[in-house]
Amino acid sequence: MIRFSVFLLIGVIASQVYWLAPTHALNTVEMVALLQVIDDRQRNTGDYKAKTFIEQKQKGKEDLVYEAVIYRRDNSNQFSLLFSKPKSEAGKGYLRLDKNLFLYDPTVGRWERRTEREGIGGTNSRRSDFDESRLAEEFTPKYVGEEKLGKFSVHHLELRKKSGADVPYPVMHLWIDMKTSNVLKQRDYALSGKLMRTSYFPKWNKVFSESKNSDVYFPREIRIFDEIEKGTNTTIVFLKLDFKKLPKNIFTKAWIESKSR
Repeated sequence: MIRFSVFLLIGVIASQVYWLAPTHALNTVEMVALLQVIDDRQRNTGDYKAKTFIEQKQKGKEDLVYEAVIYRRDNSNQFSLLFSKPKSEAGKGYLRLDKNLFLYDPTVGRWERRTEREGIGGTNSRRSDFDESRLAEEFTPKYVGEEKLGKFSVHHLELRKKSGADVPYPVMHLWIDMKTSNVLKQRDYALSGKLMRTSYFPKWNKVFSESKNSDVYFPREIRIFDEIEKGTNTTIVFLKLDFKKLPKNIFTKAWIESKSR
């Protein structure tokens, strides 16, 4: 009877442990589907315009503070960023043509090609921080595990860039909220494995898009911490989104040049 009771107790404990154990690790199909959800929710089928605030604080250096407007046409992967403040930077802009990123400096009237590693306006932000999400298209995921990030239960994924993809960093780690599927934390690595940046997404907002007939999600704020230059951090705040149709010529060098005249 005692032996039976012990076995029964062990069985009860085992069943409780089973129900308390984390759910199964996501397989490749499930991870790709999750990345596609993240991509789709941030993408608008029509045009996209966002007013943004960018601030970088650095130890021993003057703070960098900008106001910029982001223009996107997601169905054709077009992107431009135009600085509006401060006055000394107004008219400077970035433009992506095909897979090339160009910077226009009105003070010299010249375009220069930039890489995806280019810091926007000399800050630790990148073009990808403002553009539509293309995680499923550009990266191959690997499941790291289920974890806790503060009070949130998250999926921890490691992403490695696919062949031919032009991205700022070849390796990325994401912590994705299990409940909302929102990205809460991101770490960017060089190919050597060196940690370059850590980003946090403390709050996500959504705005209804008539052209998409559903909500478009966007991070209200992104906090980026430079892991190479300690004490340097960049904050991006998305102030206002507009999904009205943009002029046809807005994604051209001529249009950006005209804004500085």
